[in-house]
Amino acid sequence: MRLRELRFDDAPFMLEWMHDELVTGFLRTDFASKSLDDCIDFISKAVNGENMNLAVVDENDEYMGTVSLKHIYQKSAEFAIIMRSKAMGKGIASDAMKEIIRIAFEQENIKYVYWCVSPENKRAVRFYEKNGYLRDDAAKRMIRGEYSEEEIAKYIWYLKRKEELS
Repeated sequence: MRLRELRFDDAPFMLEWMHDELVTGFLRTDFASKSLDDCIDFISKAVNGENMNLAVVDENDEYMGTVSLKHIYQKSAEFAIIMRSKAMGKGIASDAMKEIIRIAFEQENIKYVYWCVSPENKRAVRFYEKNGYLRDDAAKRMIRGEYSEEEIAKYIWYLKRKEELS
C-alpha cells in the first residue's frame, strides 16, 4: 500500500465504491446519485489549501480508495477514508490511515486530526477501535465541516493528537 495523488484514471474505481451500498450505506452523502463526471470533478480539486485527498493504491498501483484531510484550519484537519469492497479486510485501510495521519503531523504541521462515524456503521466503529483509536468528544470543538447539531450529538467522535503519534 502507498498513497499518491489521485489521477483521472482512478475515476471508474471511485465510481465503483460510490455505487456500492456495502461501502456507502451509512455515509452522509448520497453517493449513489454520483456520476463519472462527479468523480472527475472531485479529482481535479483533490488537493488545495483546505483539503488533501490522496489515492490509496496497492502494489500494482491500482486505486483501492481515498484518504483525506479536510477543512485544514488552524492546525487541525478532519480525516476521512473510503475503500473499495475488494480492499476491505486486507489491512490496506489501516496502513493508509496511519500514513495520512503521519503526513498530517510530520509534513503538514497539523496538531489535531478528528473524524466521526455514525454509530450505526458498526464495521467502521470496529475498524477504528480495533486500530486503537479512542473516542474523544473534544473533537466536536474542532469541527469545520457542515454538520447539523443532531449529527454532532449523534455521531461517535475521534481525535488524534500530534503528541500521541506512535
